Amino acid sequence: MEDYRKYLIPDIVSKLSNMELRARLVVEGFIAGLHKSPFHGFSVEFAEHRQYLPGDETRYIDWKIYGKTEKYFIKQFEEETNLKSYLLLDISKSMDYASEKNIKKIEYASYLASSLAYLLIKQRDAVGLITYDEDIKTYIPPHATKSYLKLILKELTLIKPEKKTYTLQSLDKIAEQIKRRSLIIVFSDFLDDPNKVISTLKHFRHNNHEIIVFHILDPLEVSFAFGKDAVFIDMESNEELTTQPFHIQKAYQNEMQKFINFYKKECLMNQIDYVLLETNTPFDIALFNYLRKRSKLN
Repeated sequence: MEDYRKYLIPDIVSKLSNMELRARLVVEGFIAGLHKSPFHGFSVEFAEHRQYLPGDETRYIDWKIYGKTEKYFIKQFEEETNLKSYLLLDISKSMDYASEKNIKKIEYASYLASSLAYLLIKQRDAVGLITYDEDIKTYIPPHATKSYLKLILKELTLIKPEKKTYTLQSLDKIAEQIKRRSLIIVFSDFLDDPNKVISTLKHFRHNNHEIIVFHILDPLEVSFAFGKDAVFIDMESNEELTTQPFHIQKAYQNEMQKFINFYKKECLMNQIDYVLLETNTPFDIALFNYLRKRSKLN
């Protein structure tokens, strides 16, 4: 395996020391494997002021501010495209699950979200972060500065799934807040009422947003290959079920496939990009899907 490829493997990335290092190495590993750069042109948009420093170009001095304060301030600019991106991360308790030898779904989603944030800002795209469970927990509006990336990565490091999922209520609130046409990237296991989930995703489409859905599941949630007697505990309700998995494995797999196929079909019908990811899937699969979507929106 080429050296760069190892940083696309979730288990290896989980052993790195911090979120910024994970994001950087995943993106650098991904880009090293591309035949052409994903970077593209951009426009410049006014961002904020800062105090004048020796060596700054005088043409950027804001004379109106000087007239009011008798102090020199520079207009700072941030480079960003016309399309803003929002990372919507499900931090409900079910995302805290991991089977043996795999990382937690919330870890996988966080590493992927941090890598996409790193890639977006490297491309000079504006990116924001919204986390949710029963309600919106964090709202960081989109910007395209490197200092802003640190804010997003810090928030992703602090995440602790604690509450139940209420996708419809949370995402509907978010859809109402995002007025300007944007790229919405959702990370979730979608262990909620599928009809309600699709309903709220349609809300984004109705508002003319573009959407990528990353459906993140643990491999054992898909295969149910537990093999021996087991006690299953619902991570959100704490309900328990004792069973012999091999007796119900086939029926479970059939229901799980129906569950996944429903999302695939409904997303396709509503022009939503759907990507199923198990927590042992290399990150480049997701990053390629993002780039493919982004290239269509240039």
